[in-house]
Amino acid sequence: MVQYKWVALSNTTLGVLMATINGTITLISLPAIFRGIQLDPFAPGSFIYLLWILMGFNIVTAVLLVTFGRLSDIFGRVRLFNVGFAIFTFGSVMLYLTPGSGDAAAQYLVAFRIVQGVGASFLFSNSSAIITDAFPVSERGKALGINQVAALGGSFIGLILGGILSVINWRYVFLVSVPVGLLGTVWSMIKLKDTALKEEGQKIDYVGNIVFGSGLTVLLIAITYGLLPYGSSNTGWSNPLVVAGLIAGFILLLVFPFVERYVKQPMFKLKLFRNRAFAAGNFASLLSAVGRGGVMLMLVILLQGIWLPLHGYSYASTPFWAGIFMLPMTAGFMIMGPLSGAISDRHGARVLATGGMVIVGVAFLVLSLFPYDFNYMEFGITLFVMGMGNGMFAAPNTAAIMNSVPAESRGAASGMMTTLRNAGQTASMGMFFTIVIIALSSGLGSSFASALSGIGVSNASLYGSALGKVPPTIAIFSAFLGENPMATIIAGLPASMQSGLAPYMATITGKTWFPMALAPAFMGALRDAFYVGMALSFVAAAVSLLRGKRYVDKGATYVADIGAKPESTLEASKSAHEGPGEGISGKPGFNPSTNLRR
Repeated sequence: MVQYKWVALSNTTLGVLMATINGTITLISLPAIFRGIQLDPFAPGSFIYLLWILMGFNIVTAVLLVTFGRLSDIFGRVRLFNVGFAIFTFGSVMLYLTPGSGDAAAQYLVAFRIVQGVGASFLFSNSSAIITDAFPVSERGKALGINQVAALGGSFIGLILGGILSVINWRYVFLVSVPVGLLGTVWSMIKLKDTALKEEGQKIDYVGNIVFGSGLTVLLIAITYGLLPYGSSNTGWSNPLVVAGLIAGFILLLVFPFVERYVKQPMFKLKLFRNRAFAAGNFASLLSAVGRGGVMLMLVILLQGIWLPLHGYSYASTPFWAGIFMLPMTAGFMIMGPLSGAISDRHGARVLATGGMVIVGVAFLVLSLFPYDFNYMEFGITLFVMGMGNGMFAAPNTAAIMNSVPAESRGAASGMMTTLRNAGQTASMGMFFTIVIIALSSGLGSSFASALSGIGVSNASLYGSALGKVPPTIAIFSAFLGENPMATIIAGLPASMQSGLAPYMATITGKTWFPMALAPAFMGALRDAFYVGMALSFVAAAVSLLRGKRYVDKGATYVADIGAKPESTLEASKSAHEGPGEGISGKPGFNPSTNLRR
């Protein structure tokens, strides 16, 4: 008979894999999706659909994770995990059936991507908690490592699947998760059992949910709209509505902790942050997410819009090959994720997690040194090392966070952990986009002028200045979609300039001119983004180092087989799960009444 812990691991891993595949499958498939719904990517207003299709999923999950995690502690983790599978599958079916075309179809896609995000919130907020319930302390790091590998592996599988399926039919991008969702829904309903310890008489914190949900929603939406042009500015950070949204969001989130202090049963258990292991692990995870969250998108733009066309790949094929060339990062993570998780089961998370973030920071520095026409072998090795660093950090850090909380709080803790990570990733995309847009706005004109001069255009600086006035979002959008926008851009110039460039149009609209023209300005912007990612990774390493020695809460117990009685005493937990000399609650400085360090 298969032990229940392996049933729990395989089912939750399937759910996380499905959700993360769908989180990135649209990243590669957007060119085919936009063509399929007949939406002009260069029409005014199209860029907001790109942002919402990419970021709406993350915004919804970031906002709902804490609430759903808390609800799972009250109503049962497995029950809400099953609901998540069903909702996600429903959203996938509806996306496959997308009707109409143009703006209406794009709005429909955004709406049901949000539905998928709701389902994913149930899956993400409960998977780590269910695994922690099912596995003993001595095996949790390995189990969570496998789950983390599925999460990041799903992100890269999504890139490849999106490239393959979008060539056949863009609707298959959404259909692919339906059989997996149906299987997972039925399997979880039959096999998964709630083994968690529950606190009696728990109630929903309505005030806290409203304040936190509203604050985070307004803040993340403001960040999204800050990336759109406003007036004569290339970004929307001066838009009064964006400024008001940022201020309102920050105020609500600042008020939230004070609200929770006066709620008898708060949704966000702030007292958990008194535990150094929990607090340091979560803040390190947040910093790591902000540092790396936008890097995948930036690297995809670099490959699709510049490197692949310069190396002979057609624009139509660049989405698929961008996914293939990103595989070394997946390989590095898949090797180090389970391995570092297993090692952390014996030796704790501090050394591994801290070392992983240092490696990621160094990898960012190395990436900043590459020219736009780089040698792929060196580039691929750097991606592999960065993946290894992320793998060294993710599984041990997650295990350390989940081990540090009592069993009855795991749903809330898992939701809090994943909320910080998803919010960090969404903010990271906004940050990286802003850095690139600002840098391009000042450097695009000179890059175009240099490229025009290179093909013999007279008055190249005049033409370059005119072409450089195009919103940087169009250049980024084009690079991301693997398209050459020069014919559209030149069509908007005065007739005299169009006639002056007419002899060179075959070259300008060809495969290599636009990537070479965009590359100098884009690489300068990308280096700035890499420096920010490097700095955040090193700070995350410092925070991780401060987590202290290995710490396991006395309530961090499990039920190995259905029907067994949950162990809840310090003695049972120590004898069953802890080896000699390993840290566990009950040491001096520990307050038994709260299960938290002073």
